[in-house]
Amino acid sequence: MTTPIALARSFLFVPGDRPDRFDKAVSSGADLVIVDLEDAVAAPDKERARAHAGAWLARGNRAIVRINAPGTPWSEADLRLAAEHGCPVVVPKAEDPAVLAELSARTAGRCDLVALVETALGVERAYEVCATPGVVRAAFGNVDLAARLGVAHDDHTALAYARSRLVVASAAAGIGPPVDGVTTAVRDEESLTADLALARRLGFTGKLCVHPFQLPYVDEAFAPSEEELGWARAVLGAGDSVTTVDGQMIDKPVLERARWLLSLAREPHAAS
Repeated sequence: MTTPIALARSFLFVPGDRPDRFDKAVSSGADLVIVDLEDAVAAPDKERARAHAGAWLARGNRAIVRINAPGTPWSEADLRLAAEHGCPVVVPKAEDPAVLAELSARTAGRCDLVALVETALGVERAYEVCATPGVVRAAFGNVDLAARLGVAHDDHTALAYARSRLVVASAAAGIGPPVDGVTTAVRDEESLTADLALARRLGFTGKLCVHPFQLPYVDEAFAPSEEELGWARAVLGAGDSVTTVDGQMIDKPVLERARWLLSLAREPHAAS
């Protein structure tokens, strides 16, 4: 759980049919950029978007590719593109472990998969999806799921069960904590900070972003606080044999949490 995808906080979408924005997205400060060949691209522009992405990747650039959902007319070619360049893949409508396993096998393991859970069946099968070989992280598709459930995509209460289900499933499968869905109010600081506070409280450690404006807020929200880091350093600095620090019991799960907090802060001694 210490790979770049597992530790990334901000994932910035850039439309595949806007190659003029690719380099800008990379220089935006996002931890990872997702070249989107799916929702951001209209059907008549799919082929052109894939060609733009391929040309840019061929120049040595790196990004995640969101392919079109398996079973659509464009999915096969999208996957071949990602496999050719060894790019991680965001798989939309992730709900069938067999399909995910097949995608991973067809890339010969060259492409890590980020399972975008955005259907009711995907939520119900969350553990099986997260435990599929090749899946390294899950992401929450709040907008699509809300549409299927008939609720508002920014309703925290309506989507609380689905979010928590994905957090627990990721932990049970042994992959990194999931990535929360988008805040569609692009420059609404109040909505963004509320969404981030909820996501972190539930156990998410990253967020899908639709505009560079959102990136610094995401980075700050998911970074461990100085108080948390001070506690983690004290716990690990006391040694494995210590049973209490500042009057608090220390055991194996507490040590693991301390290491995890330091890994989120990208501190080198986190794995010690």
